[in-house]
Amino acid sequence: MCGIAGYFGTRPLSGAAAEAMFAAIARRGPDANHAVCWRDGQRGSEPAGAQRALMHARLSIRDPRPEADQPMGNADGSLWICYNGEVYGWEDERRALEAQGATFRTTSDTEFILRGYEAWGIEALLPKLRGMFAFALLDLRSGTLHLVRDRMGLKPMVYHHDEASRTLAFGSLVRSVLPAVPPAERDFDPEGIDAYLAHRTIPAPRTVFRAIRRLENAHRIEFDLASGRLTKRRYWQPTPNGRDPAEVLDEAVRLRTVADRPVGVFLSGGIDSSVVASRLALQGYTNIESFTAGFDDAAMDESALAAQIAASLGLPNNRIAMASDVSGDFEQVVADLDEPFADPSAFPTWALAREVSKSVKVVLCGDGGDEMFAGYKRYRQHLRSAWRRHLPAAAALRPAGNVTPGKAERLRLEASLSWPDAWSLRFSGFSATEREGLQPVLGRVPAHRWRAAEIGDTDPLGTLLELDRLNYLPEYILRKADLTTMAHGLEGRAPLIDHVFVESLASLPSGQRFTQPAKAWLAGRCPPCQSLGLLTMKKRGFNPPIRALVREGLAARLPGFGARLSHASDGQLDAAAIEQYVEAWRKDGSLSEGLLQLLMLDESLRQLGRLRSAIHG
Repeated sequence: MCGIAGYFGTRPLSGAAAEAMFAAIARRGPDANHAVCWRDGQRGSEPAGAQRALMHARLSIRDPRPEADQPMGNADGSLWICYNGEVYGWEDERRALEAQGATFRTTSDTEFILRGYEAWGIEALLPKLRGMFAFALLDLRSGTLHLVRDRMGLKPMVYHHDEASRTLAFGSLVRSVLPAVPPAERDFDPEGIDAYLAHRTIPAPRTVFRAIRRLENAHRIEFDLASGRLTKRRYWQPTPNGRDPAEVLDEAVRLRTVADRPVGVFLSGGIDSSVVASRLALQGYTNIESFTAGFDDAAMDESALAAQIAASLGLPNNRIAMASDVSGDFEQVVADLDEPFADPSAFPTWALAREVSKSVKVVLCGDGGDEMFAGYKRYRQHLRSAWRRHLPAAAALRPAGNVTPGKAERLRLEASLSWPDAWSLRFSGFSATEREGLQPVLGRVPAHRWRAAEIGDTDPLGTLLELDRLNYLPEYILRKADLTTMAHGLEGRAPLIDHVFVESLASLPSGQRFTQPAKAWLAGRCPPCQSLGLLTMKKRGFNPPIRALVREGLAARLPGFGARLSHASDGQLDAAAIEQYVEAWRKDGSLSEGLLQLLMLDESLRQLGRLRSAIHG
């Protein structure tokens, strides 16, 4: 688990740009940092002035020895890998490679990927990789750079490409690529900002910068060093594998215990993390410590229940007290979220990861259970109107732009959209009506900025699940988990979205997978879920007290807020509309989450604005 960055172009990379790229990924990899670069055809280790460079900051989990540091090359220096992630269950394939004459210097998964590519090539390698990964693989024999992002999107990959100058820069973070973008091309993307306003995140392939793109999950890129051409392909689509999901679940959990550093598990009082903890304990991993966030607010606190679950499983449990006021960490959390991203639960997740990283370097979590088993109530809510999918959208009903629409306007907006498009209203930041009021320079905006589901309308629930697999899961849930854990050098592992498990679920009869109450199949694999009644227990949130955070902790940011955010966005957001929203919030505390989203946008754009001005490419 690491931070990666790289640059391939005709102009030399400046020392300031190289230093800034390394600085951006440093927190992701606190154990070692190295570079390999080529200057006028000669290989070296100092990227300043180089036309080609791979940079790596390492969090060492498998084989912590320096021999396993990256970038890692093959014997003759014709192949190089720069890798972030963890793949599992590859040891048998390694033995097969050794039987064919391959020599391994380490016990790391990094070297397995490198040797596997050397023996099989990219097309045959990818099906053998089970886990989470974002890697760059440089093949100097063919003059090709491969960039790959894992199937479910646990690991990030962003890039800047300019074919005319034969340039490609990539990295784990937007902030690690920005220094390699020519200063004249560092403008914010109005559509990226609109995507953030719509979804509280910016889904792939957009980022907040026009010149920086995000690689979609289950996609790979081939970049031709000679011509500068870039080709992008999808390499995976989930298909039923016919395996028993119960067997695969245990396998997925067991594989994620393998590490050369201490391992723990996040445990709340919910079903998903309890299932992971149960499968660990029932397979004999009772030496793994569990960690639970504790809140002063009894309506949010699940620590007593989590302690009961841990005790019933024989797992040690640690309660980590969460601060009631998170405003002191506001700027650092926004920085660690990389670009505009406004999930309020990022604050306690970030704080929990900070404390847990002092005890372990790997933590298993329950991410993905709701997306795999339709656990959110918004699925049920939207399915009630599934009859609408056969009707045309009533576009004429769409109301005009307004930052504070009334109930009637919101109903008209939903009626004006197709049924799949209206799904975005079930979980969103600002509606299209509100966004048109906030950013009038764009004119009429689409309902959402999501990737479309490639599925027919005969399966309404399947359509919603596919939309979430392509968008909400990789670009919201998993991005938050990656950014908040890696900010503290902590590796998060999510067995519930192991791709083999996902494909086994596709073989499960829908009546067993999609139940009322939701996730009954999962709860059946978790003794405490049954004995403690977790299946019917009301979901609790994991957000800080948002109203108090805005009214007290962040209130000092509100004077002059409209003009400041308008300036930070290069004039794209309307100052008067922002002030109108603030005034509406003063009368209606339910708007606090929207105002927090705008406050996080302001801080993120100001940080990024300073970075783009300070770094010369």
